[in-house]
Amino acid sequence: MKDFSEKYMHRCFELAATGKGNVAPNPMVGAVLVCDNKIIGEGYHQEYGREHAEVNAILNAEKNFPSLISSSILYVNLEPCSHHGKTPPCADLLIQNGIKKVIISNTDPNPIVSGNGIKKLKSYGIDVVENILEMEGKKLNKRFFTFHEKKRPYIILKWAETADHFIAPLSGEKIRISGKESQVLVHKWRTEEDAILVGTATARIDNPLLNARFWPGKNPLRLVIDQSLTLPMNLNLFNQQLESIVFNEVKNDEINNLRRVKLNFSADVISQLLSYLFSIKIQSLIVEGGSYTLQKFIDENKWDEARIFTSKTKFISGVKAPVFQNGYNLISETNSGDDILTVLYNTSQL
Repeated sequence: MKDFSEKYMHRCFELAATGKGNVAPNPMVGAVLVCDNKIIGEGYHQEYGREHAEVNAILNAEKNFPSLISSSILYVNLEPCSHHGKTPPCADLLIQNGIKKVIISNTDPNPIVSGNGIKKLKSYGIDVVENILEMEGKKLNKRFFTFHEKKRPYIILKWAETADHFIAPLSGEKIRISGKESQVLVHKWRTEEDAILVGTATARIDNPLLNARFWPGKNPLRLVIDQSLTLPMNLNLFNQQLESIVFNEVKNDEINNLRRVKLNFSADVISQLLSYLFSIKIQSLIVEGGSYTLQKFIDENKWDEARIFTSKTKFISGVKAPVFQNGYNLISETNSGDDILTVLYNTSQL
């Protein structure tokens, strides 16, 4: 039974991952209906506000095997919801369709749901099996779990450095360190996350667009830290094409796609910034620079994952790349064109 459960749960994970970048602030969820060890229907949550995975799995089964639905086991990687949100409760749908057994990877950490969906299913006599491949399920939805358990976004640090560990030349000149393949990959990442942040110097020197123009998909919310509001308004970040937020100590206001959010810079600015992002339901954040801002997140241990491109270029001198002070796990080291991509996880946040 365990082998079959893991087999079908892995299929749930595969389906769920298809929704990456499109379902936040909801989690990625896949569902599989199995009758006599045969999949009769499957589905996943495709887009925020649309049908959940369980609904799509049942709709899929209704096309070819409607008479088998009530005799099936439903596998789903996250506890079915029991409340009315953008869509009706999935727990009610399972009850209405006569499902007798539900196998789940994770309990939903969202306090609106947490345990209530399971409780409702059990109250109607449905057999619920929990914690199948629990850690794999949490890894899949690491953004969702971090958001609800730590009350902040999942934080990804990203930068490119030279072979001798510099992130920029001392001249302040804008020089691309990583290659084209790495640039395209970064734009793909941007479509998968909710927001992207840079500091004042990076905004001024690099004048980035912070969009995903080299990969199809949604653009992230653009964020910049500009304590005294010194950045010129002709920067790309303020072009009104996408929504941007400026964290500062001067004022709160909003003009079209530009929002200024006032923070207390004499206190813990990073924590305030993250709390604000939590309040507007931002589940994931890429911090792209510069060196000072990245190092600030590292020093305050406010990061979950780091993605570092190392090129073959050498500067001999320049702005030093960030340095990690706390423990981390090396997850992977792969080629990205001529660059090396290193991925680290913060062990203290696991």
